[in-house]
Amino acid sequence: MRILLWHGYLLGGTGSNVYTRALARAWSLAGHDVVVVCQEPHPEQYDLAGARVFRPNVGGLLPVFVLDRYEGLEAKLLQDFTRAERERYVALNATALGAQLPADLVFANHVLLGAPVGRASGLPFAVKAHGSELEYSMRGNPELAEWGRQTLAHAKAVFVGSAHIRGVLEEVVGQVERVHEVPPGVDVDEFRPEARDVAVDRLIVEAIGDPPNPGNAEERLPDEENAERFEAFFADDGPTVLYFGKLIHNKGVQLLLDAIRESDARAVIVGFGDHRAYLESIAPVGTLFTGPLEHRHLVHLLSAVDATVVPSIFPEAFGMVAAEAAAAGCPPLVARHSGLAEVAEGLESAYPPEQRHLVSFESGNVGDLWMKLRELLELGHERRTELGAAARSAVVERWSWTSVAARLLRPFALP
Repeated sequence: MRILLWHGYLLGGTGSNVYTRALARAWSLAGHDVVVVCQEPHPEQYDLAGARVFRPNVGGLLPVFVLDRYEGLEAKLLQDFTRAERERYVALNATALGAQLPADLVFANHVLLGAPVGRASGLPFAVKAHGSELEYSMRGNPELAEWGRQTLAHAKAVFVGSAHIRGVLEEVVGQVERVHEVPPGVDVDEFRPEARDVAVDRLIVEAIGDPPNPGNAEERLPDEENAERFEAFFADDGPTVLYFGKLIHNKGVQLLLDAIRESDARAVIVGFGDHRAYLESIAPVGTLFTGPLEHRHLVHLLSAVDATVVPSIFPEAFGMVAAEAAAAGCPPLVARHSGLAEVAEGLESAYPPEQRHLVSFESGNVGDLWMKLRELLELGHERRTELGAAARSAVVERWSWTSVAARLLRPFALP
């Protein structure tokens, strides 16, 4: 098939960006002709296995669900757009899709503005609901919810990553037809276990190759001198916990920092966001903040730590961080709610019965988080390695990108 993969944002950093990049690569490897229509200014930095990138002109104004900085664009919350601004954005993107014809399918990310763009293109289109648009911009906004409902009605298929997001979609926009539940995927060849000493050495090499970031002025780049900081930090092999993701209140990073405050465990905090300064102010001594890291760093960092915590206090479409950690053999501990609970259930199916309770903790409960985390850390390296192997087996079976990419195209299979 010739597929136009429409995404309003970038190809690195946050969940839907990584999803888009990985899906483009998987479809291209499967023999499809893929064009990614997105705002990524540096596509050469990513291995898309032959998929091409086209960056449309959107008139300088970008609708977002969480305010971030974008090179050459002014980010503005979707709910703050005027109708004229929304319609102009949709028209410009539909024109960009038209310039890439012929095509068999438009696969559009996000209910808004993916569904309006897909409909305006005049091509058969599918929509992937990621959850962020539903929770951050559309919930409680009748005008946007109705726009989503009307445009989704024209989609050939609507994909959700979990039963939780299926429920949220219907809560926000009402009954939706042709909904398919397909979880996101994990690159199980990229995320795989390594020996700790090897992982630390490779992590340092990757950090040495990072672009300059004097004074950490660019929040989307790794912090300066990370290589030296990693070398000093991992010279001590004390119990270490990892968080990676956005540094915003809803991700619950503060819960993790509170949980380890009176312990000998230490944390590595990876990511960027407007909550970083606050988190640094409350972090226990010894906590390492790195700024955002790419997969090339994370695949090694996960093997250098003892556990990964996903403490979100807001609903998640899917627990991608947990799945990536599990694929790397790093046991994840997740807040038990929304899409995270579904990942937890998948991992529990592969764990020995006596360790299944170590997959999740009660959402928002610092005491339960610390109790489970302490037990996980006290298991010792050999037992945690066994749990990590069990977690990886669950990911390979359920969430590899090869199987996920194929499932997304089943509704469009030729007779």
